[in-house]
Amino acid sequence: MNKNTQENKPVIAVKHLKKAFGKNEVLKDITENVYDGQVICLIGPSGAGKSTFLRCLNLLDKPTDGQVFFDGDELTALDDQHLDQLRQQMGMVFQSFNLFPHKNVLENLKMAPMKVKGLSDQEATQLAEKLLAQVGLADKAEAFPDNLSGGQQQRVAIARALAMNPKVMLFDEPTSALDPEMVGEVLKVMQDLATEGMTMVVVTHEMGFAKNVANQVWFMADGYIQETNKPQEFFAHPQTARAKDFLAKILEA
Repeated sequence: MNKNTQENKPVIAVKHLKKAFGKNEVLKDITENVYDGQVICLIGPSGAGKSTFLRCLNLLDKPTDGQVFFDGDELTALDDQHLDQLRQQMGMVFQSFNLFPHKNVLENLKMAPMKVKGLSDQEATQLAEKLLAQVGLADKAEAFPDNLSGGQQQRVAIARALAMNPKVMLFDEPTSALDPEMVGEVLKVMQDLATEGMTMVVVTHEMGFAKNVANQVWFMADGYIQETNKPQEFFAHPQTARAKDFLAKILEA
């Protein structure tokens, strides 16, 4: 599944990325690559800058300094029109589901492919039905978001992101707003995507998912990515004092 080799060009390349909000320097100097087929789990304490980093990958937050490349194109140098075109290849799933409450599930999925990609109503319907089946919600096409559980709404949000046929999926703590019993159904969908070879960057507190699904764990604290390693190595033998302290607190919890 992991096709990462030094000869491969990264799908996402981040070079000396910095982000400040006023005097608060959230990202201090980050240089990392994401390769085709990789599943990166970004973990670390709250306030480390994980969500900000993820939002900088598709320029929802514009970096204060540094560069972000996607498939060789420097996103940080593009105008809004070209940036929007490349953003279509980067699906994003947030903590909140952001579904349109006045539209049913099928309509939520069909909107972007019809508006942005020019699919016909029939084509968009077929695509939406296929994706709903993929996330285990084939029977919820006519339901409205308010009538779905949180886990179901998040699976619809994932299907909606997939409807644009993205090259990369970005997940910003997609299970943190869910009741504990609903977390597994969302993680199962994400695990299936990873198995199919989808390139993913996942900000998560779900250590079991990071251990079992990630190709690489990035540990972030104090505005830096302090440590990167294969999950088995990271969890068994953290290298930095900051990572050791974080894992000790997580394992105690």
